[in-house]
Amino acid sequence: QLQLVESGGGTVQSGGSLTLSCVASSGEGLDYYTIGWYRQGPGTHREGISCISKNGATAIYADRVKGRFTVYRDNAKNTVYLQMNNLKPEDTGKYVCAADHLMGLNCHMSAAMDFWGEGTLVTVSS
Repeated sequence: QLQLVESGGGTVQSGGSLTLSCVASSGEGLDYYTIGWYRQGPGTHREGISCISKNGATAIYADRVKGRFTVYRDNAKNTVYLQMNNLKPEDTGKYVCAADHLMGLNCHMSAAMDFWGEGTLVTVSS
């Protein structure tokens, strides 16, 4: 059973930056999984933000975060990161990482993931 723990959330002003971390605290090494990042905004459905393949070679972003967010991973540390720059109030929400034991070297941001973390809160003030 893979357990994922997110951290790095907080409150920042519009235009600020945060880097979120997703750590595998137990189970297999994170390098067996493709990882997705999702945002649950206030009163909104969960949306896919970004994903990264097992080897880090492939990364996909939602259109509204392209050029502002960067996903990367350090498999030796069992950690995936989401660097968020030029944050906007509409980026506010709970950010959750999820893992999929996907064959191949692609990634996706669908809801069909094997394991989910609890999330970390990000608040962006205007």
